[in-house]
Amino acid sequence: MPRLPHHPCGQDHTCLSRREMLTRCAGGFGALALASLLGPSALAGEAAAGMLPSPHFRARAKRVIFLYMDGGPSQVDTFDPKPALTRYAGQNPAKVMGKLDATQFGSNGLILPSPWKFRQYGQSGLPISDLFPHVARHADKLCVLRSMTAKFPEHTSANYFLHTGSGLQGRPSMGAWASYGLGSASDNLPSFVVINGGLIPPGGVDNFGSGFLPASHQASIMRPAGAAIANVQPQERTADAQQAKLGLVAALDRAHATAIGHPGALEAAIANQETAFAMQASVPELMDFAGESKETLDLYGFEAPFPQTRIFARQCLMARRLCERGVRFIELTCPSIGGNDRWDQHGNLKRGHEDNARAVDQPIAALLTDLERTGLLDDTLVLWGGEFGRTPFAQGSDGRDHNPQGFSMWMAGGGVKGGIAYGATDAFGYRALEDPMEMHDLHATMLHLLGMDHERLTYRFGGRDMRLTDVHGRLVKDILA
Repeated sequence: MPRLPHHPCGQDHTCLSRREMLTRCAGGFGALALASLLGPSALAGEAAAGMLPSPHFRARAKRVIFLYMDGGPSQVDTFDPKPALTRYAGQNPAKVMGKLDATQFGSNGLILPSPWKFRQYGQSGLPISDLFPHVARHADKLCVLRSMTAKFPEHTSANYFLHTGSGLQGRPSMGAWASYGLGSASDNLPSFVVINGGLIPPGGVDNFGSGFLPASHQASIMRPAGAAIANVQPQERTADAQQAKLGLVAALDRAHATAIGHPGALEAAIANQETAFAMQASVPELMDFAGESKETLDLYGFEAPFPQTRIFARQCLMARRLCERGVRFIELTCPSIGGNDRWDQHGNLKRGHEDNARAVDQPIAALLTDLERTGLLDDTLVLWGGEFGRTPFAQGSDGRDHNPQGFSMWMAGGGVKGGIAYGATDAFGYRALEDPMEMHDLHATMLHLLGMDHERLTYRFGGRDMRLTDVHGRLVKDILA
């Protein structure tokens, strides 16, 4: 390169003219433009190619079904019976229970016993509320986590915390981490699917996002009826017309890839387009229940009198079919029930919880039955629960406020013990007292069952190795089979 002793900078050294700088950097500007045109798939890299990384150790579960009970079911009305609520019914909780934490709305009423009876089920004698007569038949499969805790008493932050391990927006969902760690086991379906029953939770679709992980790991949201996803049906009038168009696009893509040296981002974009084409056949086939027996459809509740039961029945049957087709993480959201705000009963607890339970009880029980008889339950981890629980004392006269200090979730299948209750809340079901379990512990245990060490499943971002459990989390060994 020639020296430019009289360059305007006044220095006698080697430097570039503006024209030379633009010439040499043109390739870099082109790469930036290409990345912009490719969009999220440019970030996917080789992950979009469906590669299967080796797990850290032998996995007990190959996939997860998360039955997300949006709004926060009441632990003392579902899976954590508390006779003390009946004994002290109608009394001032501050006098009986001691110091109370601030609640979301600060309208604390009197101690409120559960309107439902608890009965013991199965050989284990696990107590379950009359809200769930169908699920109760599977008591010996359930591992009830009675000592769950959360850090946030407000829906949006608590939803982010449940899904991503952080109360802030923008972190990868646990489904995205599962997809990132295990890759896809399907050539024609995404590895992370959310089946939208009608309610997108507070916090929106960021609960299901990929955050700083490659965008190929974010959830694909499907509907349980009609066209499961938008644009799944070809828009061309004939198959020949579509094939001609796709052939032209493929030829142009391959020629361009060859010309610029087959960069990973472009190859990922091409692979994503091919997957999208495959989904035009696989998704309609997924949604075609014609091959299912009448016995199976009746088991799930396809003809149930309650409309929302029929919606959730389709969601649960879709979940089983997605399991069979290699999807790694499947999340179901609740149906919309008129007059109820999800499981968030600040008032009218009895009607609200009964409607919500009626919508999901039969389909969930059918899913457990179906997974077991098809041999899928052994390597499918089923998780049930919401972002927090509810207070053992009333909000007003007939509701319950948010309670993150102690609540219940349950697991089944996929390497966990059945017919047990892990941990305990106090006599009133208010605070986790025995073996408190944080969301980070739940995430660490879920990843372990999938064959991944939560401390080693990391992604470099912002100058440090990030993980689902951040710098927290412990494996809860006592619930492992």
